[in-house]
Amino acid sequence: MGDQYRPIRRASAMVALAAGVALALAGCGGGGDGKQPDSKPSSHSSAPKAGSSSGGTTSPSAEPTQVLAQVKGEKGIEITINSVVRDAGGFVTVQGVVTNNGTETFNADMWVGSETAVSKSGASVAGAVLVDEAGKKRYYVLRDTEGKCLCTMGLLSIQPKETRPIFAQFPAPPTATTSVEFQLPTMPPAKIQISEG
Repeated sequence: MGDQYRPIRRASAMVALAAGVALALAGCGGGGDGKQPDSKPSSHSSAPKAGSSSGGTTSPSAEPTQVLAQVKGEKGIEITINSVVRDAGGFVTVQGVVTNNGTETFNADMWVGSETAVSKSGASVAGAVLVDEAGKKRYYVLRDTEGKCLCTMGLLSIQPKETRPIFAQFPAPPTATTSVEFQLPTMPPAKIQISEG
């Protein structure tokens, strides 16, 4: 009687082994390392591609959690800065939102700044600058090999009451510098604190 159940036991053991192998492979599959993609750019390689623009929202999708600074410009345009993070790669990423509290459609043409090297960025925050007053230095938005900024582009046709996310990535000031001024053409400057990523 023991001999007639031996094939059943072998088949059961093989099914259990196959199931274990399938589970192990499923845990290793998917073409990745199991980590979720970071919502913030931390270097040139992980920053959103400056040339890609889907409706002007080429910025990280992180939900704003705090208000570090808020500035109001002409015609009801308002910028809220929610995050200023220094990462290990030697960059500072500023994230926030722009809100059109006015009554007219807004295009961020003037925010590209006067520097011809980033003029390809178009309506963007390419003209943003971090000013280290203590160190007497200015840090400009980083750019890719095509001369486009590592920042939000396509900031066109922002409708009244519409809010869009923005970001800009800069070279990091020295670690001793924890406070800088964020400047954007046509907008008042804003004092911001850098946090460590």
